[in-house]
Amino acid sequence: MTVVLAIGTKKGLWLATSDGSRATWDVTGPHHSMNDVYAVGFDTRRRKPRLLAGITSEHYGPSVAFSDDLGATWQEPDHAPIAFPADADAALARVWQFAFGPPDVVYAGVEPSALFRSTDGGESFELVRGLWDHPHRPQWQPGFGGQAIHSIVPHPTDESRVTVAMSTGGVYVTTDGGDSWRARNVGIQAYRNPDPYPEFGQCVHKIAQHPDRPERFFAQNHHGVYRSDDGAETWQSIADGLPADFGFPMVVHPHRPDVIYNFPITADAERYAPGGRCAVYRSEDAGKSWDALTSGLPEGFWNGVLRDAMCVDTAQPAGVYFGTRSGTVFASADEGGNWSPVVEQLPDVLCVRAVVA
Repeated sequence: MTVVLAIGTKKGLWLATSDGSRATWDVTGPHHSMNDVYAVGFDTRRRKPRLLAGITSEHYGPSVAFSDDLGATWQEPDHAPIAFPADADAALARVWQFAFGPPDVVYAGVEPSALFRSTDGGESFELVRGLWDHPHRPQWQPGFGGQAIHSIVPHPTDESRVTVAMSTGGVYVTTDGGDSWRARNVGIQAYRNPDPYPEFGQCVHKIAQHPDRPERFFAQNHHGVYRSDDGAETWQSIADGLPADFGFPMVVHPHRPDVIYNFPITADAERYAPGGRCAVYRSEDAGKSWDALTSGLPEGFWNGVLRDAMCVDTAQPAGVYFGTRSGTVFASADEGGNWSPVVEQLPDVLCVRAVVA
Protein backbone atom coordinates (compact mmCIF):
# COMPACT_ATOMS: atom_id res chain seq x y z
CA MET A 1 0.00 0.00 0.00
CA THR A 2 1.17 3.50 -0.87
CA VAL A 3 -0.33 6.66 0.59
CA VAL A 4 0.08 9.94 -1.29
CA LEU A 5 -0.61 13.24 0.43
CA ALA A 6 -1.15 16.35 -1.72
CA ILE A 7 -0.42 19.61 0.11
CA GLY A 8 -1.56 22.84 -1.53
CA THR A 9 0.01 26.07 -0.27
CA LYS A 10 0.28 29.76 -1.06
CA LYS A 11 3.45 29.04 -3.05
CA GLY A 12 2.86 25.73 -4.76
CA LEU A 13 2.02 22.07 -4.26
CA TRP A 14 4.03 19.47 -2.33
CA LEU A 15 3.51 15.70 -2.54
CA ALA A 16 4.35 13.34 0.33
CA THR A 17 4.51 9.57 -0.18
CA SER A 18 4.62 6.79 2.42
CA ASP A 19 4.04 3.08 2.77
CA GLY A 20 1.26 1.52 4.81
CA SER A 21 2.94 2.34 8.09
CA ARG A 22 2.71 6.08 7.35
CA ALA A 23 5.69 6.51 9.67
CA THR A 24 8.12 8.23 7.29
CA TRP A 25 7.45 10.31 4.20
CA ASP A 26 9.27 11.20 0.99
CA VAL A 27 8.39 14.75 0.01
CA THR A 28 8.70 16.39 -3.41
CA GLY A 29 7.96 19.94 -4.45
CA PRO A 30 7.20 22.60 -5.07
CA HIS A 31 5.08 21.67 -8.06
CA HIS A 32 3.46 24.73 -9.68
CA SER A 33 5.93 26.88 -7.81
CA MET A 34 4.74 30.31 -6.60
CA ASN A 35 1.12 29.57 -7.51
CA ASP A 36 -1.71 29.49 -4.98
CA VAL A 37 -3.10 25.95 -4.77
CA TYR A 38 -6.43 26.26 -2.97
CA ALA A 39 -7.90 23.00 -4.28
CA VAL A 40 -6.60 19.51 -4.95
CA GLY A 41 -8.54 16.34 -5.60
CA PHE A 42 -7.81 12.69 -6.30
CA ASP A 43 -10.20 11.07 -8.80
CA THR A 44 -10.04 7.43 -7.70
CA ARG A 45 -12.66 6.20 -10.19
CA ARG A 46 -9.94 5.66 -12.78
CA ARG A 47 -7.53 2.74 -13.11
CA LYS A 48 -4.88 5.13 -11.85
CA PRO A 49 -5.99 8.08 -9.74
CA ARG A 50 -6.03 11.44 -11.51
CA LEU A 51 -4.72 14.32 -9.41
CA LEU A 52 -6.38 17.68 -10.08
CA ALA A 53 -4.96 20.98 -8.85
CA GLY A 54 -6.63 24.36 -8.93
CA ILE A 55 -3.71 26.73 -9.47
CA THR A 56 -3.71 30.52 -9.47
CA SER A 57 -0.81 32.48 -10.94
CA GLU A 58 -0.56 36.19 -10.20
CA HIS A 59 0.63 36.64 -13.80
CA TYR A 60 -1.45 34.14 -15.81
CA GLY A 61 -4.51 33.86 -13.59
CA PRO A 62 -6.42 30.72 -12.49
CA SER A 63 -6.36 27.32 -14.20
CA VAL A 64 -6.68 23.59 -13.57
CA ALA A 65 -3.74 21.22 -14.00
CA PHE A 66 -3.96 17.44 -13.84
CA SER A 67 -1.60 14.51 -13.45
CA ASP A 68 -2.26 10.86 -14.26
CA ASP A 69 0.96 9.62 -12.62
CA LEU A 70 0.55 11.08 -9.12
CA GLY A 71 2.47 14.25 -9.84
CA ALA A 72 5.44 12.93 -11.81
CA THR A 73 4.21 14.87 -14.86
CA TRP A 74 1.48 17.47 -15.31
CA GLN A 75 -0.83 18.58 -18.09
CA GLU A 76 -2.67 21.86 -18.43
CA PRO A 77 -5.22 22.54 -21.18
CA ASP A 78 -4.29 25.06 -23.86
CA HIS A 79 -7.62 26.78 -23.16
CA ALA A 80 -9.08 28.15 -19.94
CA PRO A 81 -10.68 24.99 -18.49
CA ILE A 82 -13.03 27.03 -16.28
CA ALA A 83 -14.41 30.30 -17.63
CA PHE A 84 -17.64 32.19 -17.16
CA PRO A 85 -19.72 32.71 -20.30
CA ALA A 86 -19.82 36.28 -21.58
CA ASP A 87 -23.38 36.91 -20.42
CA ALA A 88 -22.49 36.01 -16.82
CA ASP A 89 -20.54 39.26 -16.45
CA ALA A 90 -18.05 37.60 -14.08
CA ALA A 91 -14.43 36.49 -14.09
CA LEU A 92 -12.93 33.46 -12.38
CA ALA A 93 -10.80 34.37 -9.36
CA ARG A 94 -9.80 30.87 -8.27
CA VAL A 95 -10.93 27.26 -7.85
CA TRP A 96 -11.78 26.36 -4.26
CA GLN A 97 -13.00 22.77 -4.46
CA PHE A 98 -13.18 19.60 -6.56
CA ALA A 99 -15.72 16.82 -6.08
CA PHE A 100 -16.49 13.68 -8.04
CA GLY A 101 -19.98 12.57 -9.01
CA PRO A 102 -21.11 10.13 -11.74
CA PRO A 103 -18.44 8.52 -13.97
CA ASP A 104 -16.21 11.16 -15.60
CA VAL A 105 -18.17 13.99 -13.89
CA VAL A 106 -16.06 16.43 -11.89
CA TYR A 107 -17.53 19.39 -10.07
CA ALA A 108 -15.57 22.55 -9.31
CA GLY A 109 -16.60 25.18 -6.78
CA VAL A 110 -15.15 28.57 -7.55
CA GLU A 111 -14.87 32.20 -6.58
CA PRO A 112 -17.09 34.14 -7.21
CA SER A 113 -19.70 31.70 -5.88
CA ALA A 114 -20.48 29.36 -8.76
CA LEU A 115 -20.53 25.66 -9.56
CA PHE A 116 -18.97 24.23 -12.72
CA ARG A 117 -19.39 20.69 -14.11
CA SER A 118 -17.01 18.64 -16.24
CA THR A 119 -17.90 15.48 -18.16
CA ASP A 120 -14.38 14.74 -19.39
CA GLY A 121 -12.58 14.11 -16.13
CA GLY A 122 -11.76 17.73 -15.37
CA GLU A 123 -10.25 18.96 -18.64
CA SER A 124 -13.12 21.34 -19.49
CA PHE A 125 -16.04 22.67 -17.44
CA GLU A 126 -19.42 24.31 -17.99
CA LEU A 127 -21.24 26.64 -15.63
CA VAL A 128 -24.20 25.13 -13.75
CA ARG A 129 -26.70 27.81 -14.74
CA GLY A 130 -29.41 26.73 -12.32
CA LEU A 131 -27.35 27.87 -9.35
CA TRP A 132 -25.78 30.90 -11.05
CA ASP A 133 -29.22 32.18 -12.06
CA HIS A 134 -30.72 31.58 -8.61
CA PRO A 135 -32.68 34.63 -7.38
CA HIS A 136 -30.68 34.68 -4.14
CA ARG A 137 -27.32 35.09 -5.88
CA PRO A 138 -27.28 38.91 -6.05
CA GLN A 139 -27.56 38.93 -2.26
CA TRP A 140 -24.72 36.50 -1.55
CA GLN A 141 -21.81 38.33 0.04
CA PRO A 142 -18.10 37.58 0.44
CA GLY A 143 -16.82 36.22 3.71
CA PHE A 144 -13.48 37.29 5.14
CA GLY A 145 -11.68 34.90 2.77
CA GLY A 146 -13.78 35.59 -0.31
CA GLN A 147 -17.10 34.70 -1.91
CA ALA A 148 -16.82 31.10 -3.01
CA ILE A 149 -18.42 27.67 -3.15
CA HIS A 150 -16.01 25.66 -1.03
CA SER A 151 -18.01 22.49 -0.29
CA ILE A 152 -19.55 20.17 -2.90
CA VAL A 153 -21.19 16.91 -1.79
CA PRO A 154 -22.65 14.73 -4.58
CA HIS A 155 -25.12 12.16 -3.27
CA PRO A 156 -23.48 8.70 -3.29
CA THR A 157 -26.36 6.94 -5.08
CA ASP A 158 -28.68 9.64 -6.51
CA GLU A 159 -26.91 11.35 -9.44
CA SER A 160 -29.47 14.16 -9.54
CA ARG A 161 -28.79 15.30 -5.96
CA VAL A 162 -25.88 17.57 -5.01
CA THR A 163 -25.38 19.71 -1.89
CA VAL A 164 -23.11 22.76 -1.84
CA ALA A 165 -22.08 25.31 0.77
CA MET A 166 -20.65 28.78 0.38
CA SER A 167 -19.44 31.79 2.31
CA THR A 168 -21.61 33.70 2.58
CA GLY A 169 -24.84 32.21 1.39
CA GLY A 170 -25.14 28.93 3.27
CA VAL A 171 -26.20 25.47 2.15
CA TYR A 172 -28.09 24.79 -1.10
CA VAL A 173 -29.40 21.49 -2.51
CA THR A 174 -30.47 20.38 -5.97
CA THR A 175 -32.57 17.26 -6.52
CA ASP A 176 -32.90 17.61 -10.31
CA GLY A 177 -29.31 17.55 -11.50
CA GLY A 178 -28.65 21.26 -11.02
CA ASP A 179 -31.65 22.80 -12.79
CA SER A 180 -33.08 24.19 -9.56
CA TRP A 181 -31.68 24.78 -6.05
CA ARG A 182 -33.17 25.37 -2.62
CA ALA A 183 -31.58 26.94 0.45
CA ARG A 184 -31.24 24.47 3.35
CA ASN A 185 -30.18 26.49 6.40
CA VAL A 186 -32.96 26.00 8.96
CA GLY A 187 -31.33 26.05 12.39
CA ILE A 188 -27.97 27.51 11.32
CA GLN A 189 -27.34 30.89 12.90
CA ALA A 190 -26.18 33.84 10.84
CA TYR A 191 -23.71 35.46 13.19
CA ARG A 192 -24.22 39.25 13.58
CA ASN A 193 -27.17 39.22 11.19
CA PRO A 194 -30.23 41.29 12.19
CA ASP A 195 -32.28 38.14 11.59
CA PRO A 196 -30.21 35.41 13.28
CA TYR A 197 -31.96 32.59 11.37
CA PRO A 198 -32.58 33.80 7.80
CA GLU A 199 -33.46 31.58 4.87
CA PHE A 200 -29.97 32.14 3.44
CA GLY A 201 -26.92 34.29 4.10
CA GLN A 202 -25.16 32.06 6.63
CA CYS A 203 -21.37 31.96 6.51
CA VAL A 204 -20.99 28.18 6.44
CA HIS A 205 -17.30 27.25 6.51
CA LYS A 206 -17.51 23.55 5.62
CA ILE A 207 -19.96 20.67 5.28
CA ALA A 208 -19.33 16.92 5.23
CA GLN A 209 -21.36 13.77 4.67
CA HIS A 210 -20.60 10.07 5.08
CA PRO A 211 -21.57 8.06 1.96
CA ASP A 212 -22.96 5.21 4.08
CA ARG A 213 -25.39 7.61 5.78
CA PRO A 214 -26.21 10.24 3.14
CA GLU A 215 -29.14 11.72 5.06
CA ARG A 216 -26.69 12.99 7.72
CA PHE A 217 -24.56 16.09 7.30
CA PHE A 218 -22.14 17.94 9.56
CA ALA A 219 -21.32 21.64 9.29
CA GLN A 220 -18.78 24.06 10.70
CA ASN A 221 -20.23 27.55 10.57
CA HIS A 222 -18.85 30.99 11.31
CA HIS A 223 -19.53 30.39 15.01
CA GLY A 224 -21.55 27.19 15.24
CA VAL A 225 -21.07 23.44 14.75
CA TYR A 226 -24.09 21.51 13.49
CA ARG A 227 -25.52 18.16 12.44
CA SER A 228 -28.45 17.42 10.16
CA ASP A 229 -30.20 14.05 10.19
CA ASP A 230 -32.72 14.82 7.44
CA GLY A 231 -30.66 15.56 4.35
CA ALA A 232 -29.82 19.16 5.35
CA GLU A 233 -33.48 20.13 5.79
CA THR A 234 -32.85 21.17 9.42
CA TRP A 235 -29.75 21.54 11.59
CA GLN A 236 -29.04 21.14 15.32
CA SER A 237 -26.06 22.39 17.32
CA ILE A 238 -23.39 19.88 18.36
CA ALA A 239 -20.92 22.47 19.71
CA ASP A 240 -21.24 21.44 23.36
CA GLY A 241 -17.98 19.86 24.48
CA LEU A 242 -15.78 21.89 22.13
CA PRO A 243 -13.59 24.70 23.53
CA ALA A 244 -14.93 27.06 20.84
CA ASP A 245 -17.61 26.92 18.16
CA PHE A 246 -15.56 28.78 15.55
CA GLY A 247 -13.34 26.97 13.06
CA PHE A 248 -13.04 25.79 9.49
CA PRO A 249 -12.52 22.03 8.88
CA MET A 250 -15.20 19.35 9.24
CA VAL A 251 -14.06 15.85 8.29
CA VAL A 252 -15.91 12.52 8.40
CA HIS A 253 -14.15 9.22 9.13
CA PRO A 254 -13.98 7.09 5.95
CA HIS A 255 -15.45 3.92 7.52
CA ARG A 256 -17.33 4.97 10.68
CA PRO A 257 -20.24 7.34 9.98
CA ASP A 258 -20.49 8.56 13.58
CA VAL A 259 -16.84 9.66 13.79
CA ILE A 260 -15.97 13.25 12.85
CA TYR A 261 -12.95 15.52 13.23
CA ASN A 262 -12.80 19.26 13.89
CA PHE A 263 -10.15 21.87 14.67
CA PRO A 264 -11.59 24.67 16.85
CA ILE A 265 -10.36 28.27 16.62
CA THR A 266 -10.91 30.73 19.46
CA ALA A 267 -13.16 33.20 17.61
CA ASP A 268 -13.56 35.11 14.38
CA ALA A 269 -11.43 37.94 15.79
CA GLU A 270 -8.93 35.58 17.48
CA ARG A 271 -7.95 33.08 14.81
CA TYR A 272 -5.70 30.77 16.77
CA ALA A 273 -6.17 27.59 18.78
CA PRO A 274 -7.93 28.16 22.13
CA GLY A 275 -5.32 28.79 24.81
CA GLY A 276 -2.56 28.16 22.29
CA ARG A 277 -3.27 24.41 22.52
CA CYS A 278 -2.88 22.49 19.29
CA ALA A 279 -5.68 19.90 19.41
CA VAL A 280 -7.80 18.00 16.93
CA TYR A 281 -11.22 17.20 18.38
CA ARG A 282 -12.87 13.90 17.56
CA SER A 283 -16.42 12.81 18.21
CA GLU A 284 -17.29 9.12 18.04
CA ASP A 285 -21.03 9.63 18.59
CA ALA A 286 -21.95 12.10 15.82
CA GLY A 287 -21.22 15.17 17.91
CA LYS A 288 -22.81 14.29 21.24
CA SER A 289 -19.40 14.36 22.93
CA TRP A 290 -15.87 15.37 21.93
CA ASP A 291 -12.33 14.30 22.84
CA ALA A 292 -9.16 16.36 22.39
CA LEU A 293 -6.43 14.51 20.47
CA THR A 294 -3.07 16.06 21.37
CA SER A 295 -0.44 13.30 21.61
CA GLY A 296 2.60 14.45 19.64
CA LEU A 297 1.20 17.90 18.86
CA PRO A 298 3.05 21.09 19.90
CA GLU A 299 2.21 23.38 22.79
CA GLY A 300 2.23 27.14 22.47
CA PHE A 301 0.44 26.89 19.13
CA TRP A 302 -0.90 30.33 18.19
CA ASN A 303 -2.03 29.28 14.77
CA GLY A 304 -4.92 27.73 12.87
CA VAL A 305 -6.06 25.22 10.25
CA LEU A 306 -8.03 26.23 7.15
CA ARG A 307 -11.23 24.61 5.87
CA ASP A 308 -9.61 22.18 3.41
CA ALA A 309 -6.36 21.64 5.31
CA MET A 310 -7.62 18.52 7.10
CA CYS A 311 -8.46 15.16 5.57
CA VAL A 312 -8.47 11.38 6.05
CA ASP A 313 -7.27 8.46 3.96
CA THR A 314 -9.20 5.21 3.39
CA ALA A 315 -6.70 2.80 4.97
CA GLN A 316 -7.36 0.54 7.94
CA PRO A 317 -6.87 2.08 10.46
CA ALA A 318 -7.62 5.42 8.87
CA GLY A 319 -4.95 8.07 8.63
CA VAL A 320 -5.82 11.63 9.61
CA TYR A 321 -3.88 14.68 8.37
CA PHE A 322 -3.89 18.43 8.84
CA GLY A 323 -1.73 21.34 7.74
CA THR A 324 -1.22 24.60 9.60
CA ARG A 325 -0.94 28.21 8.54
CA SER A 326 2.66 28.09 9.78
CA GLY A 327 3.51 25.41 7.21
CA THR A 328 3.63 22.16 9.18
CA VAL A 329 1.65 19.09 8.13
CA PHE A 330 0.86 16.50 10.81
CA ALA A 331 -0.19 12.88 10.29
CA SER A 332 -1.78 10.25 12.51
CA ALA A 333 -1.74 6.63 11.38
CA ASP A 334 -4.09 5.57 14.20
CA GLU A 335 -7.18 7.69 13.60
CA GLY A 336 -5.89 10.63 15.63
CA GLY A 337 -4.42 8.85 18.62
CA ASN A 338 -0.84 9.93 17.97
CA TRP A 339 0.60 12.62 15.69
CA SER A 340 3.93 13.30 14.02
CA PRO A 341 5.05 15.85 11.43
CA VAL A 342 5.13 14.92 7.75
CA VAL A 343 6.91 18.09 6.63
CA GLU A 344 7.69 21.45 8.22
CA GLN A 345 8.49 25.00 7.13
CA LEU A 346 6.21 25.03 4.10
CA PRO A 347 4.28 28.13 3.05
CA ASP A 348 0.78 28.71 4.43
CA VAL A 349 -1.07 25.37 3.95
CA LEU A 350 -4.36 25.84 2.10
CA CYS A 351 -5.50 22.26 1.42
CA VAL A 352 -4.52 18.66 2.16
CA ARG A 353 -5.87 15.56 0.39
CA ALA A 354 -4.82 11.90 0.67
CA VAL A 355 -5.18 8.84 -1.52
CA VAL A 356 -4.32 5.17 -1.03
CA ALA A 357 -2.78 4.14 -4.33
